Amino acid sequence: MFNGKSQGLGIAALRIVVGIVFLAHGYQKVFKFGFHGVEGMLGHMGIPAPAVAAVVLMIVEFVGGILLVTGLATRLPAALLAIDMLVAILAVHAKHGFFNPGGVEFPLTLLAGCICLALSGGGAASLKRL
Repeated sequence: MFNGKSQGLGIAALRIVVGIVFLAHGYQKVFKFGFHGVEGMLGHMGIPAPAVAAVVLMIVEFVGGILLVTGLATRLPAALLAIDMLVAILAVHAKHGFFNPGGVEFPLTLLAGCICLALSGGGAASLKRL
């Protein structure tokens, strides 16, 4: 009943949904908050070199989200997004416990999805396969 094709489609569904989430958050950082807003937020959180971190964060989330949605690349952006979520969990969310709002449940779920994609690749239904 379930074969490699259905597994590839399942991974693709995960890739697309996780990509949409990161694309939306990256879009928000790039076009709504702007560089100075993201830099200020990171500085307030105590992230070292917030200006550098802001540029990296904005690129990783926005471009990484696009790459995941399209499937043009999966493993590298997924690995970078996993690091992004690990930092977010340790720097921001862990002190708020498990549950939302503010807890680790959402970034932990994204971390797991990114690890899965970094290890498995993008699955089916990607522009790369065309």
